[in-house]
Amino acid sequence: MRILLCGCQGRMGHAVADAAKDGAVIAAGVDAIWSERAFPVYATPADCTEDIDVIIDFSNPAALDSILAYAVEKGVPAVICTTGLSDEQMHAVFDASQRVPVFFSGNMSLGIGLLTALTKKAAAVLGEDFDIEILEMHHNQKLDAPSGTALMLADAAKAGLAYEPRYVYTRHDRREKRGDKEIGISAIRGGNIIGEHQVIFAGKDEVINLTHRAQSRALFATGALRAARFLIGKPAGLYNMEDLMADVL
Repeated sequence: MRILLCGCQGRMGHAVADAAKDGAVIAAGVDAIWSERAFPVYATPADCTEDIDVIIDFSNPAALDSILAYAVEKGVPAVICTTGLSDEQMHAVFDASQRVPVFFSGNMSLGIGLLTALTKKAAAVLGEDFDIEILEMHHNQKLDAPSGTALMLADAAKAGLAYEPRYVYTRHDRREKRGDKEIGISAIRGGNIIGEHQVIFAGKDEVINLTHRAQSRALFATGALRAARFLIGKPAGLYNMEDLMADVL
C-alpha cells in the first residue's frame, strides 16, 4: 500500500509514518514545510511523481482543494483526517466522493467509532428523559473548537433521538433554564492533552457518562492506516467510521 501522506511534517504525519508497517509504505509526503525524511517531500500533491495507491491527509483545511483535485485527477482514494472544514469544504469532499472513494471522519480512533455507536444507541433508549451534554478536551495548540469528534458525537446522539435537538455551544450569554431539546457542547484547551471526549446523559436520579481518553497519537495513525486499507478497491462514495466499524464487526 503506497501512501501519499499530506501533512507529513506535523505530529500526526510523523505518527502515521512511524505506524506504517505490514506492507504499508509512505511513498511520498506533502507539506508546506520541507525537511529531509525517508521519503520525498513535495510542496503540493500535484508535484508528486511517485505511484500512489491511497492518500492519507492530516494537514489543514487550506490544503484540501489541492488534495481532492489530485485524488480525482489520479483516481486515487483519499482518507481525509483534517478537521475544522467549512460547509463549503464538506460539499467539496462530497463532490469528490462522487468520482473516487473518500473516507472522512472527525476522529480516526476505532474506540471513538464504538463510542459514536454507543452514543446513538443510548440516545435512542434514554430519549427525552435525559439531558445530553458533550465535553471535549484537547491540547493548547488545537485550532478548531469544538472538535470534529464532538460534533460527530452530537450528530450520533441526534440520529438516535425522536426529536430535532439544537446544539448549544455556550451559556455565558444567557440567563435562562436549559431547554428540553438541547445538546450542550463544551471545549477545553490546555497543556498537551491528546484528546478526551465525554458524552453525559443526565437524568432525574442518575447520570450515565460515556468516556474515551486517547493515551497517544498512535491510535489515530493506526485508525487512518486501517481506513486506507479499507478504502482501496471500494467504489466511489463517501465512507466514514460507521462503515469501517461495520467492516470490522
